[in-house]
Amino acid sequence: MPSVTERWHSVFAEVAEECAKWGRDVSDITLVVVTKFHPVSVIEELLDAGARHFGESRHQDAAPKADALADRDLTWHFVGQIQSNKARAIARYTSVIHSLDRDSVVDALVTSEHRVDGFIELNLTDDPGRGGVTTADDMLRLAERILAAGTIDLRGVMAVAPQDADPNAAFAHVASMSEILTQAYPNATDISAGMSADWQQAIEHGATHLRIGTSITGNRPTPR
Repeated sequence: MPSVTERWHSVFAEVAEECAKWGRDVSDITLVVVTKFHPVSVIEELLDAGARHFGESRHQDAAPKADALADRDLTWHFVGQIQSNKARAIARYTSVIHSLDRDSVVDALVTSEHRVDGFIELNLTDDPGRGGVTTADDMLRLAERILAAGTIDLRGVMAVAPQDADPNAAFAHVASMSEILTQAYPNATDISAGMSADWQQAIEHGATHLRIGTSITGNRPTPR
C-alpha cells in the first residue's frame, strides 16, 4: 500500500499530465487535499511532502486541527455546508470558503473580523435540499450580496458533479455558469470542481481548484 506521501506525489504528477494534455499550466491549479476525519499527523506528513492547501467540511473537526497547526505554512479551505451561526467562527481560521450557497451564510460573514475568499456553490441536481443555487439569476443575485458584504473576495463558482450523471456534462454546465459570472464580475474566474473520481473531466472544463481526498489520504477513518 503506497504511503500518503507517495499518493500525494502520484496524484500531483497525474494532474500535471492532465494539464499538459489540455494545454494548461499546472501552476494554475490549486490542489486542495480534503482531510476530513483524518488526524493532524496525516496533514503534517502531507505538509512535509509539499502540500499546502487542505480542505475540511466540519467545523468541530477543522478548528482543533487549525489550532494544532497554527505555526505551519498552509491554507485552509472549508468545503462543506456551513451553518450560518458558525460562519464567523469558520472564517477565523479558513482562508477560502467553497460553499457560499445562501443569503444567511453571506450575511453572517458581514461582521467577520477576518476577510475570506469565497466561491458560490452551484446545485447541479434536482434536489432543493442540497446546497447551492440552481439558476444564473440566483447566482448573480448572490454574487451581488457577496460583494456588498465587504468581507468576502468573490473567486468564482464551486460544484459537485452528481454521482448518477456524466461529469463532462455537469462540468460543462459549470463552465457556462462561470462564464456568466465573469461577464458581470471579471475577477471571479476560478472554478472549484473535481474530486477523486472526476478531477480529470474537471480540468478539461476549466477547473482551477481540485478537491481531492481519498486518492491521496486513503479511506477515511470511521467518523466520531
